[in-house]
Amino acid sequence: MDAGVDTGWVIWAIAIAVGIPLVLVVLTEVLAELTRRRNPAAGPVRFLRNWVVPVAAVLVFLLFAVQQPAEQVGVRLVATLFGFLLILLVLAAFNVALFQNARAGTWRDRIPNIFVSIVRVLLILVGLALIFSWVWGADVGGFFTALGVTSIVIGLALQNAVGSVISGLLLLFEQPFTIGDWLDTGDVRGRVIDVNWRAVHIETPSGTRIVPNASLADASFTNLSRPPNGYHVSVDIAFGVDDPPFDVMAVLAEVAGALPMLAPGGRPVARYNGESAYTVDLPLRSPAVAAEAQGTFLAWLWYAARRRRLSLDGDSTDPVADPERLRAAVDQVAPLLHLDGPAAEAVLADSHLERYGVGEAVQRVGVVPRHLRVVVEGRMQLWVMAGDQRIDIATAEAGEYVGHTSLTREPAFVGATALDVTTVLVIPRATLDALVRSHPELARSIGRVIEKKRRLAEQAVATAGVARGSLLG
Repeated sequence: MDAGVDTGWVIWAIAIAVGIPLVLVVLTEVLAELTRRRNPAAGPVRFLRNWVVPVAAVLVFLLFAVQQPAEQVGVRLVATLFGFLLILLVLAAFNVALFQNARAGTWRDRIPNIFVSIVRVLLILVGLALIFSWVWGADVGGFFTALGVTSIVIGLALQNAVGSVISGLLLLFEQPFTIGDWLDTGDVRGRVIDVNWRAVHIETPSGTRIVPNASLADASFTNLSRPPNGYHVSVDIAFGVDDPPFDVMAVLAEVAGALPMLAPGGRPVARYNGESAYTVDLPLRSPAVAAEAQGTFLAWLWYAARRRRLSLDGDSTDPVADPERLRAAVDQVAPLLHLDGPAAEAVLADSHLERYGVGEAVQRVGVVPRHLRVVVEGRMQLWVMAGDQRIDIATAEAGEYVGHTSLTREPAFVGATALDVTTVLVIPRATLDALVRSHPELARSIGRVIEKKRRLAEQAVATAGVARGSLLG
């Protein structure tokens, strides 16, 4: 009998000494492969290797190799720890199988993590109760009864708070909004920055507002980030009664179409409402840029309306439409354009001044210019297009000009955008043609400017690593 016992001890000792290292080596290789592939299953495998297998080895050693009685306290403690670790391993494996590999849009993907955590805690409590019943022989019936009675008492005492928590859980499960969405609850309008069990945190211009989940669950709200056709903002504008409606709508569409806040592929729509009232619909990429888009649109429209001699809000006065300012501008650019007395008078008679707001396009790429625009005040950013990429090439200061290809009737290959509020002297093409015929040095000067701009454009395109052949013009 003793020999049998000794033989059993030796067999279990050899099995533990040889088997456990082999199991650990295999699990290490599996873990390395899963980690390399960034597989979520690496977590449970690591937990199995580092905790479950070593504790299981200790339990087997105590029960079969040393043959300690199962009723011994030390054995029961190890068995309890092993059971607890086994529960955690099984739950982690189910979590990976059901939720971490869930496809986007499925019910498994929509279940909030907080639901999974609650169920995990409940299962761990139930598992521990069963382990204590099996290992220690504890009576868990009373535990479950007490737990149920306590839950009822706590629920009655905290029904308002619990109701808010339940509402929060239901909102998280339904997911009518996510972090970063913009909500309009009627009283609060802003961006969602946090969602927890009790409340939603909404960032507004006046600060962060805390809205209880129960309030959102019991009332209606609008998710501005999920409209059926994208987010739109409507801007109402009034013009003078003598302004032609189609001219006004063309200006509105042109100014709105240049806004950088528009949604990709979005096209603004201008409508005439009668009695000199108009509405412009702006499709924006996000509610976050709504205020900026409205402000920029109205600012650009002020300058554009005065360039077109339209009466925005019934006012058509233009501060730069002053004969003295025009004469001063012509005198300023006369040396640059090699203008003598008669030529300067011709430019004075045919030209005018225009102003552009910050960020407005003064010249567009690919369009044949009909005027030469000389900077009188302010600065412009010059740029070219290489494929779909915009490349800045230089800054135009006072005394420099754009629209030089109006002389050659070629599309402009250089675009210009106002960096400051910029005033330009606008010289018509016909006047420029007459000046060139009487002043050949002006034609040579414009030709040199064209070649300089082309070299700058080619150098900028080459520096950006874009094929030169994609340069417009």
